[in-house]
Amino acid sequence: MTGILHYTTTTPGIGGVIKRRITDFAVREITPEGRVLENKVFGDFWPPGHEALEVPPQPEGKDQLILVMEKFNLDTNDALRRISRQLRTSGKRIGYAGLKDRRAITAQRISIWRPDVELLKKKPSLYVGLRDPQWSSERVEIGSLQGNEFEIVIREISMPAGELERVTVECFGQMKNGVANYFGEQRFGGNREVTHLVGRKFVKGDIEGAVMTYLTHPSIGEEEEVASARKNLADTGDFARALKEIPAKLRYERAILNHLVKLPKDFVGAFQSLPKHLRYLFTHAYQSYLFNLVINERIEQGIGIRAVEGDVLDEAGAPMGPLFGVDFPLAEGKAGEIERGVLEKEGVGLEKFRVKAFPELGCSGARKKIVLVPQGLRLISIEKDEFSEGKLKMRISFRLEKGNYATTILRELMKAAPSNS
Repeated sequence: MTGILHYTTTTPGIGGVIKRRITDFAVREITPEGRVLENKVFGDFWPPGHEALEVPPQPEGKDQLILVMEKFNLDTNDALRRISRQLRTSGKRIGYAGLKDRRAITAQRISIWRPDVELLKKKPSLYVGLRDPQWSSERVEIGSLQGNEFEIVIREISMPAGELERVTVECFGQMKNGVANYFGEQRFGGNREVTHLVGRKFVKGDIEGAVMTYLTHPSIGEEEEVASARKNLADTGDFARALKEIPAKLRYERAILNHLVKLPKDFVGAFQSLPKHLRYLFTHAYQSYLFNLVINERIEQGIGIRAVEGDVLDEAGAPMGPLFGVDFPLAEGKAGEIERGVLEKEGVGLEKFRVKAFPELGCSGARKKIVLVPQGLRLISIEKDEFSEGKLKMRISFRLEKGNYATTILRELMKAAPSNS
């Protein structure tokens, strides 16, 4: 559904599952200077060892307090909301470099503009830890990182230990030459895989269809009451009934429904009920889906991830794939033929990315590397899985440049969409 079809490596899949436990998936931000942050607060023991936060005096001219934020089983935006509530301030005063996985323990830098230091010293959320405060004149902005380091445990592996080690080492060797740089499933809404479907409707000008897809599209493994509520809404179009049936925890769906109960035809206004940072995700997810389709077409035509005639190359000579947008220059030659072919099959022209009926969601174009080369691939250990009798667990680590997905690497090793259930 998300356009991820092929493998670059040829080794057998090791199978297994990821994220069985929160601490099985650790993400550590790599700063612009190349420093890898540490996971210090959260580990295998609970409750976590939060230390008192000692904030140094604020020097003149330095209004941004830089901290390392660690979080446990929270997405980045939720963690930042907890901090802004603690400080009784606007979330706009908090800067961060990138979003991190939810079901994980993660470490990343944030900045807070002129925080109330006394409020900041109070006991933080059980699931959020702050440490290493230092004052700066510069805010932490989106993209101000080199990348991320991952340390991951894969569990429930049935392959014998000797074969597991051999296959993993061979697969890592192949990956050093690069793999297809697919956008991972989390780009498309995780298990629900809906964001690109909504984005496609927006790009094609079907605003009502986009909003209804967001509200009614089913999800694998979704609770029965939620699945039933979505189906009822799809069948009846009764927003008031849906508002009664959709549980309170689905706050974004409920925000849209609250608007539609009052103004049943105002689908633009209803979608504007979502936070701004979420509204952008949908058309960007559709760009990502098309990028995946371009990779598929290259592989199916025998080109793969190597550079060919007409490719747009980066400074190192690596081919760059398209994130289609308004007034976006397509590649030339064979590479350009593939890009045009993907757009034609989807029935979308570049002008459509202007999203005239909802200009706020318009997309300008960009390019992204087709090749993903992981760094520091390391097999740390192979042991018995203490939670699955007769099965093994394996701990690995690697580093990726910003904007790339650990699940892309895991999929090549496991030869399946990485499962966390």
